[in-house]
Amino acid sequence: MKTSAPRPDPRLWLGLLLFITGMVGVVALVVTVLPQLVDGSAGVPALWVVSLASLVQGALVVALAVWCGVLLGPKVGLRAPGFEAVAFSRPVLAALGPQLLPGLLAGGVAGIGLFAIGGYASPAAVAGVEPQFTVPLFARVLYGGITEELLLRWGVMTLLVWLAWRLLQRRQGVPRAGYVWLAIVASAVLFGAGHLPAVAVHLETWTPEVVLFVIGANGVFGVLFGYLFWRYGLEAAMMAHALAHVVAWFADRIVTSLQ
Repeated sequence: MKTSAPRPDPRLWLGLLLFITGMVGVVALVVTVLPQLVDGSAGVPALWVVSLASLVQGALVVALAVWCGVLLGPKVGLRAPGFEAVAFSRPVLAALGPQLLPGLLAGGVAGIGLFAIGGYASPAAVAGVEPQFTVPLFARVLYGGITEELLLRWGVMTLLVWLAWRLLQRRQGVPRAGYVWLAIVASAVLFGAGHLPAVAVHLETWTPEVVLFVIGANGVFGVLFGYLFWRYGLEAAMMAHALAHVVAWFADRIVTSLQ
């Protein structure tokens, strides 16, 4: 009698799928930004050394975030319906359908907001600085829209919700909305703070105004993406984040052409 080989745990496929997807953004950022920072810099190792180190570091961080989400997400009701549909052999379109409208609407609004804040609300210390590097649109979409959402929402936010549910709620019922909102805000603040190193490359001095602006402006979008993740799924947050970069980019090009 023939026996079929045991099917691998779908959660492993889910984790692998999320990891590969997240690493696409890491690779995009490494190959587009690092050459601009390393080229001609004194005392900096060769580009291939810095790139390899960045890829390894990125892989470790993405793997940790993916592991947190895969392990803890189902316990607190935070999911990635589209990715799960692929891993568990379920209809993908049915899983993505409920996320499309909120993700696209939020992305459009966030894109206009991103353009307005970046173009008209930045502190003088930021607005008047000559950029030391540029991030192509495709890298913003892949790293921001995919990798950052995996790290901050799927990883950090899920962990924070689980900790509150485990320690404060004693694993009773579903996580309370207040705890989820705390996790949304906390992960959004971390999301904003994560942009400080990129801004620091362009600035000679820091001011409290600049720090608050960078954290606050990015944090607002982080709250929006966190809410989408909670209510609709990870893909809704990814869609909104990625589309925000696209809308902001096109808005900037249109306004520039009219000036």
